[in-house]
Amino acid sequence: MTSSTMDGEINEGSVPPYYREVYEALCSKKDEKIQAQVFQRLLRKAELPVAVQNQISEQVDCGDGSLSKLSLYRGLALIAFAQQGKQPTPKLLENCIQGFPKPQLGEPSDLQALKMQRALEDPLTVRQTLEQLLKRDAVTVELIPEKKGLFLKHVEYQMTSERFKMSVYRRYSDFDVFHELLLQRFAYRMVPALPPKRMLKGVLTSTSEREFIEGRRRALGRFINLVARHPLFSEDELLKTFLTFSGSDVQNKLREIFRRTGDEFMSCSSATQAKEHLPVDIQAQFAASKELIRNISNSFHKIRDKAEKMAERSKENAVDLLAFGRELSALGSDTSALPALASPSSTWAPVRQSLKVLSVEFALLSDKAAQQGRREEDDVVEKLNLFLDLLQSYKDLCERHERGVLHEHQRALQKYSVMKRQAMTAAAQPKEQVSVEQLESRIVQQENAIQTMELRNYFSLFCLHQETQLVFTYLPMTSHILGSFVTSQIQGHHEMGEVWNDLRPKLSCLFGNNNSIPSSPLSPQQGTLKMPLAT
Repeated sequence: MTSSTMDGEINEGSVPPYYREVYEALCSKKDEKIQAQVFQRLLRKAELPVAVQNQISEQVDCGDGSLSKLSLYRGLALIAFAQQGKQPTPKLLENCIQGFPKPQLGEPSDLQALKMQRALEDPLTVRQTLEQLLKRDAVTVELIPEKKGLFLKHVEYQMTSERFKMSVYRRYSDFDVFHELLLQRFAYRMVPALPPKRMLKGVLTSTSEREFIEGRRRALGRFINLVARHPLFSEDELLKTFLTFSGSDVQNKLREIFRRTGDEFMSCSSATQAKEHLPVDIQAQFAASKELIRNISNSFHKIRDKAEKMAERSKENAVDLLAFGRELSALGSDTSALPALASPSSTWAPVRQSLKVLSVEFALLSDKAAQQGRREEDDVVEKLNLFLDLLQSYKDLCERHERGVLHEHQRALQKYSVMKRQAMTAAAQPKEQVSVEQLESRIVQQENAIQTMELRNYFSLFCLHQETQLVFTYLPMTSHILGSFVTSQIQGHHEMGEVWNDLRPKLSCLFGNNNSIPSSPLSPQQGTLKMPLAT
C-alpha cells in the first residue's frame, strides 16, 4: 500500500500501528484531541535541535491549542524523518512511497506520562487570581512633612505594610534608589514607574505645591502596592527590606542586597532553559497581546479622564453650593429699611430674614458634594490610575525588550560578522602569528557573548510571556472599578437627596404657607406657566 499524499496530507490508513498507539496514549478522552502542550513535550522527548523542533511545530496545525489525530500523525512522521537526518518538509510527506518511518520516542505506554504532567509544573504559566494578588499585601503611604521655618525642607512618608505589620519612614530618594535597583534586578519584568521628582520652591501653604505633594504621595502608594503584589517582587529580599528595615541608611542596605543577589537572569536556576518552555509562536502571541493591551490602555485612559472630570465637577458643585448659600446669607443680613414705594402687602422683610438661615443648609449640601468628589477621586479615579500604571509598566517592558535585549543581540551579531571577515582576510594574507591568535581569541569571546545574549533574549521572552499573563490577570479589576463607580454615585445621590428633602419642609416653615414651594415636582402639564392677558 502506498503512502503517497497530496500537499503533505496524511491518510489514516497509511500510518504504522505505532502512530495509532501514540495517539491513544496522548489523546484527551473528552474531545479526542492532543493538547498542544503535550505535543511540545513529545517534541522535546525526540531530542532534536530546537530549530528543528520549531520547524516541525510550524507545520503542525494546532491553531485552537490542540491537534487532531491526523495533525499528530503528520508531526510523528516529520519527527521520524528529522531523526533520520532529513529536513522535515512537506515534500518528504508528499514523496513518501515506502511507508512512514517510526519515530524513536519510546514505548507508547510510557508516553502517557507526558499527558499526565500537571500544568502547575509548567514554569511558564502564571496561576494567580486577581484576589490572590490583591491579598498579598496592602501598603499605605502617608505624608509627614518636615518644615524649617516657613519653607519646605523635605517630605517624609510613613509606609505601613499590612503583610509585615510594620511602619517605616521613607523619603523620595529612598524610593528612587529602591526603584533603580529593582529595575536592575528585574530588567525583564514589569517594574512600575516612579512619579517625577521636582525641586520644591514654594512655601508649604502654596496650593500648587500641596497638590503636587499629594499627587506624588498617591503615585508612590500605587507604585509600592503594585510591587508588593507582584508574585516575584513580593518574595524578594529587596522589597522585604524596603518595607521593614528601620535602620538609618536603607539605601546602602538595599545596594548591599543587590550586590549579593545580582540580576534575575544570573540568580534564576531555569534561566538558561527558558527557550525550552517557550511556545513556538511566542512572537505572534506577543504581538497580538501587545496590540490588545495597547487598545485596552487607550480606552482606560479616556475613561480615567472622564472620571477625573466628574470628580472635579462634584468639587466645583460644592464650591457653587457654598457660594449660593453665602449669597442667600448676604441677602438675609441686609438690614436696609424698605423704601416707601414698596407695596404695603410686601412680605420681603420676613422672607429676607429667613434667607440667612438657609445658608446653613446649603453649606451642608456643599459638604456632601465635596464628599462625593473625594469618593469619586479615591474610589474610582485612584483605582483607574493604579490599573493604568500597570499597563504603562507593561508598555515600558515591551520597549526595554525590543530596544534593549534585541538591539544588543543584533549589534553583537554584526560585530561578530565583522570579526569573522577580518579572520578570513588574516588567514589569506601572511601576518604575524600573534595578531592572528589575538583575533581568534576575540572571536571566541564574542561567540560566548552572543551565546549569553541569546540566552538572555529567550529569558526576556519567557518573562515577557509571564508578565503578559499577569496583565490579563489584572483585567477583571474592571468590575471592581465599575462597582466602586456605581456605589459612589448611589451613595452620593442618596446623601444629597436626603438634604434636599429635609430642606423642603423648612422652606414652608420659614416663608409661610403662602410662599411655600409645591409639595411635589411639576408634572409635564404643570410645567407650562400661563401668563394672564393684559386687559
